[in-house]
Order: sequence, then C-alpha cells, then structure tokens
Amino acid sequence: RTMEISLSQVIYIGLEVLIAVASVLGNVLVVWAVKLNRTLRNTTFSFIVSLALADIAVGALVIPLAITISIGLQTEFYSCLLVACTVLVLTQSSILALLAIAIDRYLRVKIPTSYKSVVTQRRAGIAVSVCWIVSFVIGLTPMFGWSNLNKLKQNSSNGSDFIITCKFETVISMEYMVYFNFFGWVLPPLLLMLMIYVEIFYLIRKQLNKKASISAGDPRKYYGKELKLAKSLALVLFLFAVSWLPLHTLNCITLFCPSCNKPIFVTYVAIFLSHGNSAVNPVVYAFRINKFRKAFALIWKKYFCCKTRENGCNLNREPLGTEDQKSVL
Repeated sequence: RTMEISLSQVIYIGLEVLIAVASVLGNVLVVWAVKLNRTLRNTTFSFIVSLALADIAVGALVIPLAITISIGLQTEFYSCLLVACTVLVLTQSSILALLAIAIDRYLRVKIPTSYKSVVTQRRAGIAVSVCWIVSFVIGLTPMFGWSNLNKLKQNSSNGSDFIITCKFETVISMEYMVYFNFFGWVLPPLLLMLMIYVEIFYLIRKQLNKKASISAGDPRKYYGKELKLAKSLALVLFLFAVSWLPLHTLNCITLFCPSCNKPIFVTYVAIFLSHGNSAVNPVVYAFRINKFRKAFALIWKKYFCCKTRENGCNLNREPLGTEDQKSVL
C-alpha cells in the first residue's frame, strides 16, 4: 500500500506541474494580448484579465503550495495554516471572477443598448476589487480561529507553536470547508450561474426568433454569433461544475462520514480537476473569441515565429479586422 500511495503522489505531482505550466503560460498570454491590443481594453475584458491573474496565481502559487501540502512537510501550525489559506484565497478569487464574467455576459444580453452606460470601466474596476477583497476575507477566515488548532492542542502540551505534519485536513476545519466555504461561497455561485445561463439561453432564443421573423435576409451570421455565445456559456458552467464539485463532495464525505474510505488516488484526481479549471479558462474565455484568437496569432508571429520584422510580424502594424473589433461576447 505504501508503494501505491508513493506512485499516486508521483503521478499527482507530475500532473500538477503540467497544469501549473499551462495555467501560467495560457493566462499570461491572455494578459499580454489585452496589454498589446487597444480593442481588448474594455469593461468586459477587465473581468477576463482579473480571472487570468487569479489563474496565473493558481499556477504559480496555489499548485506549488498544494504539492508542498501533499508531501506532508514538518512545520509549525500557523505556517501550514497560512499556506492552506493562500490556496483558499486564490482559488476563491477564480470562482468569483467566473461569476463576475457570467453576470457581465448576462447584462450584455439583457440590456444591450444601455450596457455601456451601466457597466462602466470604473464600476468594473470596483467589481474586480470587491471580488478580491471577498476572496481574502473568505480564504483567511481560518487564520482568525476557524481552524483545527483546538483539536490539535488536545493532543499536545506545546501550545500553538508545536510542529505538525503539514496536511490540508490537519489544519483546515471541515466544518469551515463544508458549511462556510462550500455551502456559502461555492455552491451558491454555481447555482446562480446556472440560473443566469438559463436566463441567457431564454433571452438568446427570444432574440433569435425576433431576428428571424423581422429579417428576411440572411440570418445565418447572426445565428452563428449567438450560437457560439450559447455554447461558450454552457461549456463554462459544465467545466466549473466538473472541476469543483468532486473536491467539495469529498470534503462533505470527510465531515459527514468520517469512517468512509477515501482512496488517495480519488483525492488527487479531485484536486487535479479543481486546479485544471485554471488551465482551461484561456481556452474557454479567449480562444473562442475572434479578436483574442487573432491577437494570439500576431503575438506568436512577432515574438516566436518570425526572425525579422520584415515578415509582417509587427503587432502594431497589423490591425484587427472590422469584424474582430465587434464584441462577440
């Protein structure tokens, strides 16, 4: 059994490293594209950049810290707790960024004519700041007392500075993870996004029917853009649920059925899926958007593919097409 656990750890760490690299590279590319292209600098992409920054932090900080926790290093209690809380802060910021994007997309469909006057750059910045502040409050809550310190003290006479084997479940209370984190700040956003997406699909269908009845010309172009949007939203919801529900389900099992057996491999898969959401976000939110896709192609040509500027690789000299300058969100 020891060999099986060790092998699972090796596989888990290897996959986590791959996810970390993909998360950092993919989301850096998203931020890079926004920085270099003025047509991408609007309120919608403020939320996308916030999500990309959160996912960069997941790849650069959360995953290395998660690997450290999985190894079970000997450390002081609060040092281990701070590591675990950092994981919670950054993963929560990613979840809230997903919710902010869903709300933003809903407003684009619900109030297309007044959207720009309602969702201003200033309000988008405030929303991004609120998401991060809430994430810090949620993630750092265990540092202010909702942890397993008292339980560990019962088996130790060294006070709060005793050395422990640093594991997530050792320092983080499952009551906090299930009742506060999952039932309070993961499941409600998931259900809210579900309702938002259902409403968006309803509004899109309604608009498509109106468009089809009013326009006797060629509605295929319009249908294509709206269908692409609908598919993107469905994919976002599906990937969010697939990525996060398994891990929180295991936490619920740990709390409500302590005697139930949880194979270490299943736990690693659940963690792997939750972190993997950060790696697929650039695909869902960027590669399905025409002007992002073109910006990525230009970045590739300018910095990685072409040897000289004479080959047409200058990003500033190659403007986006008129169709790309229209929002497809």
